[in-house]
Amino acid sequence: MTVVALLSVAPVTEQSMADEVAKAVEALEEYDVGYETNPMGTVIEADSTDELFAAAQAAHEAVDGDRVSTVLKIDDKRTRDAAASEKVEAVEEALGRPASSDR
Repeated sequence: MTVVALLSVAPVTEQSMADEVAKAVEALEEYDVGYETNPMGTVIEADSTDELFAAAQAAHEAVDGDRVSTVLKIDDKRTRDAAASEKVEAVEEALGRPASSDR
């Protein structure tokens, strides 16, 4: 996979966003993308920007609300394949330890 992105989709609301965020994550299942959700968003891996943008649009449209905020940050490696996990592994190698704390 060559395209890695961080997607954050959320309704603008004072209440819990969990149900609506779950709808956005579920929408990704219809696309040929890999994904992992974390506390700040969902990392998506795709073979093309077309597939990535289609998945991100579906996630955005899946969220109900008068106002929806979506942020998409893309790393499009055009000359080689690189998985998102390789980015973390490179940082951990530089650190000489896992890139997380015991907190």
